[in-house]
Amino acid sequence: MSTATTRASLAPAVARRMAEAADKFLGSLSPNQRQAAVFPFAGDERYVWNYTPVSRNGLMLRAMTPAQRNAAFALMETAYSKTGYKTARDIVALETILGEWEATTNEPSRWPRDDEQYWFSVFGTPGSKEPWGWRAGGHHIGLHLTIVDGELVSQMPLFFGANPAEVRHGPRKGTRTLPFEEDAARDLVRALSAEQRRGAVVDPVAPSDILTKNYRTVDPSMPRKGLTFEKMNADQRERLTGIIRHYVNRAHDDLARNQWRKIESEGLGTVTFAWAGPEAPGNGHYYSIVGPAFMIEYDNTQNGANHIHSVLREFDGDWGEDLLAAHYRRSH
Repeated sequence: MSTATTRASLAPAVARRMAEAADKFLGSLSPNQRQAAVFPFAGDERYVWNYTPVSRNGLMLRAMTPAQRNAAFALMETAYSKTGYKTARDIVALETILGEWEATTNEPSRWPRDDEQYWFSVFGTPGSKEPWGWRAGGHHIGLHLTIVDGELVSQMPLFFGANPAEVRHGPRKGTRTLPFEEDAARDLVRALSAEQRRGAVVDPVAPSDILTKNYRTVDPSMPRKGLTFEKMNADQRERLTGIIRHYVNRAHDDLARNQWRKIESEGLGTVTFAWAGPEAPGNGHYYSIVGPAFMIEYDNTQNGANHIHSVLREFDGDWGEDLLAAHYRRSH
């Protein structure tokens, strides 16, 4: 990894706030709770993640006191922008709404719908000069932080989902949790010429989920490439750039600025946009945006195209692997 890329990950103030929040969270726990929440930095556990409502390792919100939950959410807040954090909390709140909808429609799920079924984990020693990290996850939330040398921060993979994507009952009827992710991409497709669409629309049928799923690493050749940025006009390029920035801006402002600098330094000319499925709302659809070092995936096909999965990942930087490689080269 180049020195420029390392500098682009510098976020000492964020790293310090994360260490302080992680210490407060861990300091509030009993010995048994700490045993559930803390893992070695080395090993495979740090790479394990899911966006489905399966059980996982870590300390669950349900097992915490109100004060401990506040400390856990305070840690979570250090990784998100203001709007990103609000969206994350809205996603957690959807669990109750989803349970109500399934009961109302007499379509019970094999999954529990529980807004306290979210887990928090810490890897290594917060604030140490040695690498450490933390994770917050549950249904449709995937947050993975890696801190290296006390000042380099990676927030990849960064996942948001929503079920229902649009609430269809009760006092919040009509509320959409991830509207920009869907609308901006559809508007971009509609802004393309017929010839451009032939390049961008790679399949009339959308896949049933994001193709990268919860794999530990992602292959840049996995999604089909679609239409390149350089083949778009100024308005279309602005639309595509806006979508990328929206995903990047889920993260804390300092981390988002770093991420955007990395994307710009790699160049936007070869970035591709691919769409699958019908253009009309209400139909299952999918898109990917692939750059030299990053990938965005979005899918909305399940539950009558009312169930979104969306993620921002890096080919070399997920889990801070690029930062760790440079750290270990310097250390050894």
